[in-house]
This record gives sequence, C-alpha cells and structure tokens, in this order.
Amino acid sequence: MYGDDIHLWLHHIRAERLRDEAREASRPRPRPARARALRARVGWTLVEVGLRLATPRLPQSGLTARFDH
Repeated sequence: MYGDDIHLWLHHIRAERLRDEAREASRPRPRPARARALRARVGWTLVEVGLRLATPRLPQSGLTARFDH
C-alpha cells in the first residue's frame, strides 16, 4: 500500500529520538552539595520519625501521668 514506507520511516525516526532521550536521561548529573545535605537531613528525619512510631511506649505509672499535664 502507498505510504507504508513513510510510516516505517517515521517510526524509525521516533525510535531514534526516544533512544537519544533515554541515553541523556541515564547520564548521572552531579548534585550540588546543598541539595545532598538537604536530602540527607530529610532522610534522617524520616528515619527518626519511623523509629519513634515503631517503638512501643512504656506504660506510665500513676505518679508520672499526673505531672504530664
């Protein structure tokens, strides 16, 4: 049928562009020191929150419960 070769040609062009995009996206980019520091702080904060949520609380005695108000 007329135009089948055009469709195939366009498919090859699109596939080549997608491969180029994938290559570009897979290249490692250095992160600025400020971004690395922020990421580390947020990560450790999440770890701390998770540990606090996962640690069971000890039952409080009557004496300490009264002074928590």
